[in-house]
Amino acid sequence: MPILYPTQGALSDVFSSRHPLTRPEPQQPLRPRFTAWSVAEDARSKATALSEKAQQEIKEASASARAKTGQIELYSAKYYAACTFGGLVACGLTHTAVTPLDLVKCRRQVDPKMYKGNIEAWGKIGRAEGIRGIFTGWGPTFFGYSAQGAFKYGGYEFFKKFYSDLAGEEAAYKYKTSLYLAASASAEFIADIALCPFEAVKVRMQTTIPPFATGTVNGLSIITGKEGTAGLYKGLYPLWGRQIPYTMMKFASFETIVEMIYDRMPKKKSEYGKGTQTVVSFAGGYLAGILCAIVSHPADVMVSKLNANRQPGEAFGAAMGRIYKDIGFPGLWNGLVLRIFMIGTLTSLQWGIYDSFKVFMGLPTTGGAAPPPKQTDQL
Repeated sequence: MPILYPTQGALSDVFSSRHPLTRPEPQQPLRPRFTAWSVAEDARSKATALSEKAQQEIKEASASARAKTGQIELYSAKYYAACTFGGLVACGLTHTAVTPLDLVKCRRQVDPKMYKGNIEAWGKIGRAEGIRGIFTGWGPTFFGYSAQGAFKYGGYEFFKKFYSDLAGEEAAYKYKTSLYLAASASAEFIADIALCPFEAVKVRMQTTIPPFATGTVNGLSIITGKEGTAGLYKGLYPLWGRQIPYTMMKFASFETIVEMIYDRMPKKKSEYGKGTQTVVSFAGGYLAGILCAIVSHPADVMVSKLNANRQPGEAFGAAMGRIYKDIGFPGLWNGLVLRIFMIGTLTSLQWGIYDSFKVFMGLPTTGGAAPPPKQTDQL
């Protein structure tokens, strides 16, 4: 008679620890980490360590600088000196860094048919003149915009305080945008006088092939030798026409945008760390830069044209009329897209560098209006 049920031995064999389906898994040693994962983790750890070390070194350098300069009181001579130096560094370095963009922009403004596009332009210049050719005009750019940045930022801080004191606390808050516009226009008026000779050399170097001069000093000497000192300033009026509206938009829109950003953030500006405040400055600067580029572009084209094509002894109005007749209204907008990218990048970097320097020196960042007088009294 067949066995219908499994025997005790059969059950023992099936469910015992000896069966491969029921016996416990042997303990395996942990598998070593993948090589790529290990390298990535090591790189991340090293980067973190370097970042922490760099931050510590910056803090130490900042503390050392503050110890040498002493406590900088707001609106003191030291304060304006620090702002002037911060503007010099911010504008000089950033404008020099984007010289390749400026080179192509100027050449396309003077002759739209010279290049079909920016990539083609850099390729042709690089093949013909090498990397040095792509940075044509970097010398007068560095010296000119360093001087301009010093007067622009330092002057803006001075005139903003000066006009605020004239208007009084209540009126200064009520008409703060008008105050920003007036302060920035006043500062830029002076800054452009310092910039103009170097701008004349830069534009001529970038729009003549081969460049008419070998460097900044050589260019200044050639222009003054042929045209006298007046030759360095023949583009001053259009430079004012370009830079003053540009700077008014740059500072007023920056102050307004930064204030709007802080208004939409959950905490007050004073409750955020300096790193967050610098990031806000960078973001506000880029948005302000886009507006600046659009407002000032027609005058920028005219500056390039006048410095490159104005005849000796030709009246300013006659030269502008002749150039406008040649290029028309559409010609005033040549290179706008490239300039928006260039100015947006420039402006954001400048505000980021400028406010970072102010933080380094123990000063508050720019932007974010103070509370109205009544609110201040209550606090």
